Order: sequence, then structure tokens, then C-alpha cells
Amino acid sequence: MRQKRRKPQSRTVRIASILTLSIGILAGCSDTAIVNTDANSVYTDQSQQPVRVFKVIKQKIGDSPERVAEVQFSAQFKIMSKATGEIEQVMKKRGDMVQEGDVILKLKSSEILAGREAAAATVQSLQDAIGKARVRGQKETENQKSELSNSIQKMELGMTSLVRSYNKMKNDFDIGLATKAQLYQMETQMMNARMDLDQMKVKLQTFDPIDMTSEMDSQLKAAKLTLQQVEQSIQNLEVKATVSGLMTEMPFEAGMGIQAGAQIAMIQRLDPIKIKSQLSDEEMKLASGKTEMSYLLPNNKTKYQGAISYLSKVIDPETKAYEINLEVPNKDLSLKPGTKLKLQLSEEKDLIVLTVPTYSIVREGDNAYVYVVSGDTVEKRNIQLGRLNEPKQEVLSGLKEGEMVVKSNPSALTDKAKVQVAAVEEQ
Repeated sequence: MRQKRRKPQSRTVRIASILTLSIGILAGCSDTAIVNTDANSVYTDQSQQPVRVFKVIKQKIGDSPERVAEVQFSAQFKIMSKATGEIEQVMKKRGDMVQEGDVILKLKSSEILAGREAAAATVQSLQDAIGKARVRGQKETENQKSELSNSIQKMELGMTSLVRSYNKMKNDFDIGLATKAQLYQMETQMMNARMDLDQMKVKLQTFDPIDMTSEMDSQLKAAKLTLQQVEQSIQNLEVKATVSGLMTEMPFEAGMGIQAGAQIAMIQRLDPIKIKSQLSDEEMKLASGKTEMSYLLPNNKTKYQGAISYLSKVIDPETKAYEINLEVPNKDLSLKPGTKLKLQLSEEKDLIVLTVPTYSIVREGDNAYVYVVSGDTVEKRNIQLGRLNEPKQEVLSGLKEGEMVVKSNPSALTDKAKVQVAAVEEQ
């Protein structure tokens, strides 16, 4: 009976021991997992990843790219002779600076001088003949008008006599001494005489002066044209510069013969002057769309502006580059052909752009991304990159000034991920 009672007691002891051990384990666990119930303490949600960010600002991306250029004449002109003759005098030589209108050399031609004398004599002769013909025409006009006046006076006297005869005939008809046919005949004669008189008066009023010079006028016009052409040939005996610039060719001397159409000289225009250079693909992008560009003279830090007169849109297959030309004033001729200088492809204002550190950029193939903080999440933003100047790179599009971008370990983030800003740092 005693043995049967011991078994329940042993089981009870074992249960009590297990409970005691469990309580001890629970008590130990509660010591390591302390729940913070203080409302003023900082609580961090383990789902929010702490990140460091920076504010997108505009900065200078670097110094302006420069390209060596060469000064060249803006245009070259051939000076041609318009007359045939012998060089009488050389006024300008090769290497001289000439102004538009300057005489380079003078020619002489006995044929042209003789032609002018003959043409002038013909003009004078015709002018004298026309003067005499006009006098004769004036006298002839006066004589004919006088004859018309005399004829009109005679016709008026005859008209007066006819009117009297008609009146007498009418009286005779009334008393029966004349027939009706006789009266009609007299009336017809009187009306015809009146019509002739009226026509004669009209002729006198509209009488045109007699012109005895019409044929000679045509001859004089042709002679004057010939004289004008000869005078132009005489002016062409002076070969003049058609443009201001540097005369680079003039191989003639006094006594040499020149034919019309011969090249006399070559003149390079130096004002304005041309600045020429060759651009690479990247440099072409910087110059595209511009109307002006800065340039620097050797040993001179002063910047000058020149208008872009030409920018090739296609690459030269020989130089593998794009040609660019600037046209600049050169009144003092300080820029000489052959001078080397530098073009500045970007202005100072063009270098101040939006930038981001290169380590904040996530690249996926040809695309580039940054993570922009918006509230407690990040947005994976596609951006277009421009110039690189380590450790900064230009952002052409995709970001705005003032936006916050993740700086620390951006490749570990995903779009719309929960984050908490741990620090705002500089780029």
C-alpha cells in the first residue's frame, strides 16, 4: 500500500520541477527583451533604411574647353584689267596695304586717246549742225504761219463780200427778181467759204514748228554713246583696287603690255578677318546653336567675341572634324593671317550646371538613375548625363535644383523603398 502511494508523489515532484525550470527560463528571456514604453525615447522602425542624402545644386563643371584656331583672310579678290594698253606707271606693289579705289597702275593707249578725239569731234559737229537746222526750222515755221495768216485775212474779206451778195440775192428773191435756185446756189457758196475759213483758222492754231533735226538727233545720240564708251575706256586705263586689303600678287612693271581681261593683282581682305578651326564630335555639340564664340589672343587673357559665320553640319572625311569659322572686325589690322589663337567653346555661364556625384549614379546598361527622396520613400529617377569632371557629372534632364538625392550606397535601394534620412551632406 505504501509503494502505490509513492508513485503519485514522484510524478507530482517531476511536474513541479519542470514548471520551476520553465519559469526560470521565461524570467531569463524577459531580461534580454526589454520593451521600451517611454513615449519620449527614439524608436526606429527596422523597415526604414537610414540613408545619407545631398541637395542638388548648380556648380561649375570645369574649365571651358579650348581649341586651337588660325587667323585667315576673310576673302580673296582678283583685280582684272578692263583695257588693253602699256603700263605707264606702277602705283602699288606686292605686299602693300591698299584701300578700295586706290590706283594700282596706270596704262596708256594711243588708240583710245585717238578714239576719244574722233568721238568728241563727231559730237561737236552734230551739235553745230543741229543748232543751224533749228534756226532754219524756226524761220520756216514763221514764214508758213505768216502765209496762213495772210490767207485767212483774204478769206475773211471774200467771206464779207459773199455775205453781201447773199443778202442782195435774198432781197431779189423776195421781190421776184431772182429764182429760188439762184438763192440756193449763193447760200451754198457762202457756207463752203465759211467752212474753208474755219479750217484755215484751226490749222493756224495747231500749226507745229517745223523740225529739221530729227534725223540728226538720232545721230547725235549715237555719237554721245560712242564718246561715253571711249571715256569709260580711258577711265579703265587706271586699274583700281575693288576692295581694301593686302595685295599679295602684282608681277607687272612699267613698260609691260596688258591685255583686257588680264589678272593684274590679288588682294586679301583683312577687315573683317576669319578665324578657322576644326571641332571634334563633342566640341561640335558645344558649338551647335551658338551665334558667337570667345577667343583668346596669344599671351593675352582678354576675351574677345566673334560672330560664327560658318559651322559645318557634316564631318570632313579628310580631317575627321567639323569646320567652324568666326568673322571678326579688324580695323587696326592687329590680327594677321597665320596667327594662332584659342577658341573657348563654352562661356562661364554655360559651365554652371546641375551636377551630382558620380557615386550617386546607378547605371543599368545605357541608362543612368539616381534615387530621389520624397517623404519617407525614394523614387528611382532616370536622368540624362552631360559633361564629366570627376567626381561630378552634369545632369541635363531628370532632376531639379533643390531635390534630395541619395548619396550612400544607392545600388542597394529599390524604387519606392522606405527610407529615413540620417544626414544631409554636401556633394
